[in-house]
Amino acid sequence: MLVLATPAAGGDIYHHKRAIDERISTLNQKLAHARVQAGVLTQQISVVTAKIRLLQGDVTQAQTKLNALESQLAVHERRLNALNELFVLQTRKLNLLRRSYYIALERLERRLIDSYETPAVDEVDVMLSATSMSNLLDEIEYLHQIETQDKQVSVRLDRARAEMHATRERTRKIKHQAAVETAVVRVRTEQQHSLARALISSQQQLASARSVKSESLASIKQNEKEFLAETANLQAESDTLAAKIRAASPSPSGPTDVTPSAAGLIWPVQGPITSPFGMRWGRMHTGIDIGAPTGTPIHAAAAGTVVYCGWMEGYGNLVAIDHHNSLSTAYAHQSQIAVSCGQDVAQGQVIGYVGCTGHCFGPHLHFEVRVNGTPVDPMGYL
Repeated sequence: MLVLATPAAGGDIYHHKRAIDERISTLNQKLAHARVQAGVLTQQISVVTAKIRLLQGDVTQAQTKLNALESQLAVHERRLNALNELFVLQTRKLNLLRRSYYIALERLERRLIDSYETPAVDEVDVMLSATSMSNLLDEIEYLHQIETQDKQVSVRLDRARAEMHATRERTRKIKHQAAVETAVVRVRTEQQHSLARALISSQQQLASARSVKSESLASIKQNEKEFLAETANLQAESDTLAAKIRAASPSPSGPTDVTPSAAGLIWPVQGPITSPFGMRWGRMHTGIDIGAPTGTPIHAAAAGTVVYCGWMEGYGNLVAIDHHNSLSTAYAHQSQIAVSCGQDVAQGQVIGYVGCTGHCFGPHLHFEVRVNGTPVDPMGYL
């Protein structure tokens, strides 16, 4: 009757308000989801940043160690190169000594052959052939010097060759040791290179991931601003429409709030019917929505026993009363419940206060009447 009594334009206002409130609810859900995502991303960014800072210390330490190994490797390589050059030089010198030795040996062999084929010249022959005492002494000294020189040449060559062999062998051992040490340092340097590259790669990947997450967070923050701005605008429009609805809709007053109907029920709160019983948005609306400010006292429509008092999905804070004649009533979206389960209540007793808990678009009372548990239009009982 109240809906029929409302001017034709009121229906458009109701539909418009419901559409706005539904959009506000959707925006609030998106805003809540965005805030959850922002919180998760912020935490993830903090974790990634902490990992990057830890890796930076590891990278710095690895780079310092790598620089030290590279310097050490450069020293070993220079030493090994110098030993290789020394070994080549000693090999050349040894080859020269070998050639000199073989030349001297060949000359010595020819002298021995000449000495064997030529009649031996002894000191007697020298004495007999000498023309003077001075010549005699010179000839004898000459023979001794030749013999001594031949021996000295042979001994020196033998010694030089033996010493060169020993020196070359020592150089070979030192070179081998230096090569082993250089190889060890080179392997350690390559391993450190790999470690440093892996750390830097991990750091770059984390930095890239942080950049992506930061961009996502900035986008979500921008969406939050847009959601808040749109919600604020829509809420202002919804409030304006609510005021128009209250001004255009007749409100039950005085007798309707305290005088029982033929069915024995009274109005639980005063206010306009903002949504009637029946199909709404493609599904059944099992009660009526009565507009009222938050905190408005809710009265029991009839005497009975509280059979439910607490939270229920969609309804928010809900009180259900059994009136012991197959009739029950329900009062949803309360900001606060004022009775306890199992309590007997009198008609008109305050059982709670108007709010917007559960699934709702603004403060109101969702009021249901059920017969044997089946919802019926409350307007036939008020």
